Amino acid sequence: MKFGAVPVETALGTVLAHSLVVGKRIPKGTVLQETHLQALVDAGFETVVVAQLDQGDVAEDVAAAKLAESMLIGTEGVRATGAGAGRVNLYAEGCGMIRINAEIVQQVNSIDPMITVATVPDYHRVDADGMVATIKIIAYSVPSSALAEATKIARGAVSLRRPVFETATLIETIIGDVPSDKGRRAMAGRVERMGMMLTERVLVPHKPGPLAQAIRSAPGDMIFVLTASATSDVMDVAPQALRDAGGQVERFGMPVDPGNLLFLGGISGKPVIGLPGCARSPALNGADWVLERVMCGSAVTHADIAAMGVGGLLKEIPTRPMPREKGM
Repeated sequence: MKFGAVPVETALGTVLAHSLVVGKRIPKGTVLQETHLQALVDAGFETVVVAQLDQGDVAEDVAAAKLAESMLIGTEGVRATGAGAGRVNLYAEGCGMIRINAEIVQQVNSIDPMITVATVPDYHRVDADGMVATIKIIAYSVPSSALAEATKIARGAVSLRRPVFETATLIETIIGDVPSDKGRRAMAGRVERMGMMLTERVLVPHKPGPLAQAIRSAPGDMIFVLTASATSDVMDVAPQALRDAGGQVERFGMPVDPGNLLFLGGISGKPVIGLPGCARSPALNGADWVLERVMCGSAVTHADIAAMGVGGLLKEIPTRPMPREKGM
């Protein structure tokens, strides 16, 4: 591609590099036609800055559309917009969790600096019509050889995992008075935005026996446990109740703050998540990262939770009773 100023009379079929106003606006990226050239001459322009595609170059919109098409081969639940100004955006067609193959994205971005793909983070929760990626051809065109290489490897870069469950049971334990429904409202918001719903409210005394019975009889496809007193050990009331009910505890504790005091387990094929107290707030916490993956059918391992520590220092929220730093 050649770039620079040329005489207006020789600019037919070239790509305008900068938007111009000549009675009417001619946008950047316009392929100049006779009417454009006449308007430029009438406005007193002798030269114009343009891009001239060489043989073998692919125009920016065509290139962006082809790369988007390649990325979505075999992918359901993600749609592409039409191309404009060298850009195509990708959007989720429904709620769920976005998976990003970082290796593929990096390979595509390494082929030619003019070919770029930017995405949301891996495991990003998305609502319907949420943007998940943008493809941008930076400068008017790219060599066909570079585009061919990019389209060859782009398949599978972005995918959407939809929720695999329909219902969840939230079990709340009680010490003394019945708690407000603040925690239930926060959890209802979390499941509803993933197309799920909570079953009827379940309140039990903060004791292993009643809690174990509630876990065994929970009707939901997955189970949340929100205790009146924070779970402070793997042998505490809630994890012990899960074991007493015939389930298993896979992990207690996670390197995300707020959200440290979470436990993960299962019973009879149902996932069980012991929620940290911060789940009573709709603000982002470590439980969100776990329950969103579980809702979408992803196995969550010890290694997965351990890896959450990088980026796991989340925003301080005003309701935290014990600031992380003395004197704050």
